[in-house]
Formats: sequence, structure tokens, C-alpha cells
Amino acid sequence: MSQVAENNEIERAEKKRLASSSQFLSFTLGNEEYGVDILSVQEIRSWEPVSRIPNVPSYEKGVVNLRGAIVPIIDLRERFHLGHGHYSALTVVMVLQAMIGNKTRVMGVVVDAVSNVIDVDKKSVQSAPNFGSKVSTEYINGLITVNGRMVMLLDVNKLLKLDGVDDDEN
Repeated sequence: MSQVAENNEIERAEKKRLASSSQFLSFTLGNEEYGVDILSVQEIRSWEPVSRIPNVPSYEKGVVNLRGAIVPIIDLRERFHLGHGHYSALTVVMVLQAMIGNKTRVMGVVVDAVSNVIDVDKKSVQSAPNFGSKVSTEYINGLITVNGRMVMLLDVNKLLKLDGVDDDEN
């Protein structure tokens, strides 16, 4: 086999692998591990104080100025009703980007710590179980097992959707 043919074969195999897999950035909230599509992560920043906005839900911590753009910051622990975490040196803000309707939304989410990048075979993703109408799994795209740990894969578009703002854009 010629070098060109061999390179083409390797390229085809890599494209096939990429089409059947995705990469997720994993992070922790308490003892649970979550993941978001790495393509939706704009940047990772250390926690810094925010400008508070009055009359917003408690999980909306405020806003920061990110290179001239005002970016809202939400605490995922509180958004998921996991209690309030104490911010430490490991606490980070993942700046995520999503398409909501026909608009791009950028928002920071406070997480306890960022873990690593995981390669996920799309066939290995299991759907979230149905717990009935009392428990919401609307943000969960699926579940995977990585090194014996369960990782919940989140839907960034649904996660960054704002109640009352985006309701009419579906």
C-alpha cells in the first residue's frame, strides 16, 4: 500500500471515529459528576466576585464583564437544588455558549471543579431514566459510565434557557 493510500485510510478511520463520538468536559457538583459538550465551552475562569442583580432567583449570582460583554453567572448547585456550596480556590466558572432560538447566549456556570475531557462513544450514552413528573431530568441528555463513575451529560441549550425569557422561542 502506498503512503498516500495509507494516509487516506487513516484519515477515513479517524473521520468515522469522530462521527460516532463526542468530547465532553466533565466537572463536579458535590459528589456528582456531570459533562457538557466541549464545543459549548468558551472558557474556564476562576471564581471572582460578581455584580449582584436585584430580584433574581438565588441561583443567579449576578453578572461579570468579560472583555466588554456582560455575562450572567448562575450557580449550578443551586439551580439543581443541591444546596449552596462554599466557594474555594477550586471553584471555577465555565463560560458556556448555546443557541437559544436564533440567538447565541453566553452564560457562566459556577461548578465545584473541572475534571477532564472525556471521549464518549455515542452508542454508549444511555437515556436518563424517567422518575415521573415530580423529578425533572430536562437538562440531562444522557448518562455514561467512565472508569466506574456515572457521568450525567447535560444539554447546554436547555441549561442556558431562561425561564420567562425564552419561553416563546421554541
